[in-house]
Amino acid sequence: MITFILNDQPISTEASPGSVVLDFIRNDAGLKGTKEACREGDCGACTIMVGELIDDDTIEYHSVNSCLLPLGQMNGKHVVTIEGINHAELNPLQQAFVDEGATQCGFCTPGFIMSLTAYFLSSDSINYNDAITAVDGNICRCTGYASIQRAIARVCQLLLKDITGDKLNALISHKIIPTYFKQIPAKLNELNAHNQTDIQPVDISQEIVAGGTDLFVQRPDDLIDKDVRFLSSEPGLTDIWQDDKFCYIGAGVKIETIRNSDIVRKQIPKIDDYFRLFASTPIRNQATLGGNLVNASPIGDTTIFFLALNVRIGIANENEKREFKLKDFYVSYKKLNKKAIDIVEYLKLPLLSSQHKFNFEKVAKRTYLDIASVNSAVSIRADANIIQEVHLSAGGVSPIPLYLAESANYLVGREVNPQTVRGVCRVADAEIAPISDVRGSEIYKRLLLRQLIFAHFINLFPDNVNLESLYRFTENEIH
Repeated sequence: MITFILNDQPISTEASPGSVVLDFIRNDAGLKGTKEACREGDCGACTIMVGELIDDDTIEYHSVNSCLLPLGQMNGKHVVTIEGINHAELNPLQQAFVDEGATQCGFCTPGFIMSLTAYFLSSDSINYNDAITAVDGNICRCTGYASIQRAIARVCQLLLKDITGDKLNALISHKIIPTYFKQIPAKLNELNAHNQTDIQPVDISQEIVAGGTDLFVQRPDDLIDKDVRFLSSEPGLTDIWQDDKFCYIGAGVKIETIRNSDIVRKQIPKIDDYFRLFASTPIRNQATLGGNLVNASPIGDTTIFFLALNVRIGIANENEKREFKLKDFYVSYKKLNKKAIDIVEYLKLPLLSSQHKFNFEKVAKRTYLDIASVNSAVSIRADANIIQEVHLSAGGVSPIPLYLAESANYLVGREVNPQTVRGVCRVADAEIAPISDVRGSEIYKRLLLRQLIFAHFINLFPDNVNLESLYRFTENEIH
């Protein structure tokens, strides 16, 4: 039995845990405001809010794509559709969309409204640029977006004056959300949803799902009749913590949670910029670290990011626990150093010193919301411009997410200068094996990796390396 609150109503259902929330909302609950379109998490027409208890009195809300959201993950949560924020009249956000001409056919509009409402509920302060970012997963094919931007600016200006301190009551007073939101924490506590306190052994007959943002695109029908286990709902996998040497990130932690973590931000101050290149906000709110790692995509942004941080991965089953370098997790295309009964538990990141520099680069057909053609990350520790330690990774140039060991070895002990950068590019070119596909030819991908390595050093060592110096190639150095 799955129990949750849908808008202001308690729900108990025996529907398949492997079905998606979008179908339950529209077909079982009869709430048609949430629209069905791409069913791939690309358009945002199906966006809803999901609230989860943080403590007895506090709920954290996020925007998610209901087309990729397993119903079984809703146990003990608050699911909010467009109907759940409606009043007798249009609320100020909805009215702004009407007044500014931000809705034409109207198909996408509920998704925009839900993304923005989630932003207002979850943000510590109201900021126009952040509000625009909050709708990065919503597509409108009618308006050209200028009218949507005006509507967002109008509501941000309205709320900017009052959203301080008691945010929930302020949003209720402005009629952004209804008054029933005040009672939701108590109602969720009353549900007494089953929560596991320990990580359970794997039953190989089960279908293991983390975030599901890839599985529910690739084979959603297969999951409806399966016995599904949802790792992102297990408390033992959903924490971020640190000791005096390492930062630990549980495998069930959502990608957006990592981006917002103060612990992780201290290690990677620019993580906010990097992670905004990783899919849209609703996808990051659902996708998990462990799911990304186990997916083993050769161009997975999260994997390439953490490979360059020299992390270790912890995996376990009922009989043993193992921990080893993430670079040793990938054996061949989609083949992992992992048994069928193993669960990925955490990543273990060495705490970085002030001497460490980190950078992530990505090239795709679109800057945002797209799969990489080639991506790369680097972590470097240098003393007096002599490289002491380096870890370099690249995606899109190998059957696996690639740790560039030979390139890293080449750099250690060398001075940071244009000659060193040109040299490591030659080593990296011999270390990779890209293929031509829809994201680019082999030659193009080789060129991209060279450019991304250039970008690493230009960004991290601007006093030592610049674009002009790097392009002083001899003829035999040009591919």
